[in-house]
Amino acid sequence: MAFAQLIASPPSSLSHNKPSIGTPASSSFCPRLPYAAAGDVQRRRRRRRRESLQCTAFSFSEKHHTGSPSSDDVVELPLFPLPLVLFPGAILPLQIFEFRYRMMIHTLLQTDLRFGVIYTDSVSGTSEVGCVGEIVKHERLVDDRFFLICKGQERFRVTRIVRTKPYLVAQVTWLEDRPSGDVSGADDLETLASEVETCMKDVIRLSDRLSGKPEKEVQDLRRNLFPTPFSFFVGSTFEGAPREQQALLELKDTAARLKREKETLKNTLNYLSAAMAVKDVFPSS
Repeated sequence: MAFAQLIASPPSSLSHNKPSIGTPASSSFCPRLPYAAAGDVQRRRRRRRRESLQCTAFSFSEKHHTGSPSSDDVVELPLFPLPLVLFPGAILPLQIFEFRYRMMIHTLLQTDLRFGVIYTDSVSGTSEVGCVGEIVKHERLVDDRFFLICKGQERFRVTRIVRTKPYLVAQVTWLEDRPSGDVSGADDLETLASEVETCMKDVIRLSDRLSGKPEKEVQDLRRNLFPTPFSFFVGSTFEGAPREQQALLELKDTAARLKREKETLKNTLNYLSAAMAVKDVFPSS
């Protein structure tokens, strides 16, 4: 069942030609959640994009939030534009077949295994903010293609394009969440994160009912995650709404990210409740 499209904040873009890309390997979101945005539930339905970002709560450790590079550091990073958004802690399988990106992977396997995943589409162009993908597993195939398993690490902002051939390389600075001015302390962030988890569970339960799946207890979604990595996990489950995901990735305030996700989840819950009411009145044969 398709659901209404999220209303996304327009991401910032870079002014350069977008290179062609390899393809994400076949996979699925975990969990699969439908989302609806405020004021958009009566728009035409949109087919879901079959993207291959697999994310699980187990993938989101605290490791990538400890000892992170300073936001003042400027480094050069090879970039891989993709029609999806990678979040810190998320797992991204990729299949690399294009020659220039095979060159990039050959180089990375001999150096630090890290490259920048940055969202691009035909409407908004290529975003300035992305996430480092670190190769944690790779397989070189007989025709010199690569199958990669990557994990999201730090976020970054592109400050300057160094070169575009044979593949994009840019100077980047690191992004970190700043202390929130919207909440008074860690306890309030914890409360907000718990409220978001409750909303997620409600969406999962109602979505399962609507699709006729047997009711079962929803698993612990936080898995002892602190609010910041949990906010990234929640954003990574917003399947089929990459512009909204990009807007969440660009936020530098954990509380603001959680509040936006909570609002989206509540809108989705309202949409699913309305759909469930219609189904109860007009049950299918």
